[in-house]
Amino acid sequence: MSIRATLSRLGIDPYLFFLLGTVALAALLPARGLAAVVVGHAVHWVVALLFFVYGAKLSTVEVLRGLLHWRLQGAVFACTFILFPALGLAAVTLLGSALPPALATGIIFVAILPSTVQSSIAFTSISRGNVPASLCSASVSNLAGMVITPLLVMLLLHAKGGFSAGALEDIALQLLAPFAAGQLLRPILGPVLQRHRLITTIVDRGSILVVVYAAFSAGMVGGIWSRVSPESLVLVMLVDAALLALVLTVTSLAGALGFSREDRITLIFCGSKKSLASGIPMANILFPAQTVGLIVLPLMLFHQFQLFVCTLIAQRFARQPAAAPAIAAAERRLAA
Repeated sequence: MSIRATLSRLGIDPYLFFLLGTVALAALLPARGLAAVVVGHAVHWVVALLFFVYGAKLSTVEVLRGLLHWRLQGAVFACTFILFPALGLAAVTLLGSALPPALATGIIFVAILPSTVQSSIAFTSISRGNVPASLCSASVSNLAGMVITPLLVMLLLHAKGGFSAGALEDIALQLLAPFAAGQLLRPILGPVLQRHRLITTIVDRGSILVVVYAAFSAGMVGGIWSRVSPESLVLVMLVDAALLALVLTVTSLAGALGFSREDRITLIFCGSKKSLASGIPMANILFPAQTVGLIVLPLMLFHQFQLFVCTLIAQRFARQPAAAPAIAAAERRLAA
């Protein structure tokens, strides 16, 4: 029996070893100086490529249908900006003074961030979920987060700051423009991508690996691991894991709300994520420079947890047989 077959029987996705290898590479050989600049540009372009591929793959009708699915979009929004902040505040309140103030602030900051984009869509695609709705949910969450997150920071953390118009421009250039370009070229590239699904898989998973390497490299170079005690680090990890587990549990119960299998998958992955790519730039705007490193530490740890856990969940969904057409149609009618 092959190693791949053995891992599959044990419920272990081989992709996890690529993730672990990427983390180990970042720990041993973090990107510094010019290499860090190159990696930063690589992250920009692989994310842009991801959205270009999805733009070429998805029909405009499907995208509009996803945007108009107000029940699903509302559920994702509620998980991201209502459920998560409530849980984060409860966790910090229960911990009291057990965590240094900067790390406690970091826990709340994780809870009020928008959903991540590329990994939410990638995991939804791997799981055969509602990718158009996922694209809409993740994009709208990030756009709204440029305003909502700073407001929640000022409300909950009494910090001064605002949002950068440049961040909105970056989202438009890095996400929406490539998607629009893909839509324009869809008549040419769409059939090719349908025949060669490996292309989409490589872009999905490759983009996650690049983002993981960039995130861990930044942490290693910044030396944030040497500025926190082992006990505090373990406590932050436990809180992050508990937040993720609670939200995943809530989103997994969405079947009781009448959502189809595809929509449940979208809610699970879009409603449980927090964006490292949006969080670190906003932290630099909203918090004093000397505290940013520790404030973003819970976010970096949460980011890794969500990648590993959601990889397992996505692979489990991928192994499940898709619903029969008649059943899927009935589910969609019920959800309408």
